[in-house]
Amino acid sequence: MRVLLVEDETAIANFIAEGLEEESFAVDVAHNGREGLRLALDNLPEYDLILLDWMLPGMSGIEICRAIRKENKTVPVIFLTAKDTVDDVVFGLETGANDYLRKPFAFEELLARMRVLLRSATGEQNTFRYADIELDVETHRVTKAGIPVELTQKEFALLELLLRNKGKACRRTRIIEKVWDINFDHDTAVIDVYINFLRKKLDTPGQPSFIQTLRGIGYRVNDDV
Repeated sequence: MRVLLVEDETAIANFIAEGLEEESFAVDVAHNGREGLRLALDNLPEYDLILLDWMLPGMSGIEICRAIRKENKTVPVIFLTAKDTVDDVVFGLETGANDYLRKPFAFEELLARMRVLLRSATGEQNTFRYADIELDVETHRVTKAGIPVELTQKEFALLELLLRNKGKACRRTRIIEKVWDINFDHDTAVIDVYINFLRKKLDTPGQPSFIQTLRGIGYRVNDDV
């Protein structure tokens, strides 16, 4: 899952970004309104959710939200702001936001609200399975034949992406954008390294790998199991 965070207070932005990355989100951060709008409009199809501060230098969160809604009616948007009157909440929601979180807030509440919106917008599942492999997004737990398997954050995010798209080709460019948060031409050899890590931890000895290599394209987990 890829998120855009537009927040001018560096400490808050770093706190949120680090927390989301620990939950296997890829996070782009903008520290002013114009940068936030540029990132939003340049990458709208790639963002699963946008977090917007209301009061930003250069351009307000309200202006950004309006511009986003002209281009995309469905991407979930959450306002993060110190404005806390009922009129502020109503105005923010009428502008096009899906939710509104008052500062200061607990990270767990933000995460819970994000997951609610993501489930609503994408029909997000919490649990994904392939043969005897099971991945639970909520608990950040992976098991094989019921036995827990320890994965790093990137391994977990890569496996989640493959299982979410079971039966579909995951192109290398999409993997690098979604898992490593790199949205430009980049050496994608790191993907192969992590695919090998997953195979070593989750393949069944003596059986073909559950991750199929699509030469010149990327990888796929077949949907016939």
